[in-house]
Amino acid sequence: MLNLSSIILFSENPSALANFYKQVFQKDPDWSGGDFVGFKLGTGTLVIGPHDKVHGKNATPERIMFNLETNDVEKEFERIKNIQGTQVVATPYLPGEDPSMTIATLADTDNNYFQLNTPMG
Repeated sequence: MLNLSSIILFSENPSALANFYKQVFQKDPDWSGGDFVGFKLGTGTLVIGPHDKVHGKNATPERIMFNLETNDVEKEFERIKNIQGTQVVATPYLPGEDPSMTIATLADTDNNYFQLNTPMG
């Protein structure tokens, strides 16, 4: 059995991206080392750091998205959409026939997509 331990977001400006996610997660990073920081979220970690081949904004943000689980997608969506640099990709919606599942898609300051979603059953 494999366990997803972390996702790394590389950035040309990792400190600005980390500041954005400090506001999203409403906390400081759980660890830092050099130019890297890590936010512990549940059993995994979102790591942000520099990479010499990453420049500018993400040109293909649909390639990968990470999901942030919450019991109140609408409330978190309203809070996060007002953080400076947030882009709304999709307002909260029901993705199928299950009325208990809600999803919203946003983009960070580097144009990386992330979704808010209700817990999966």
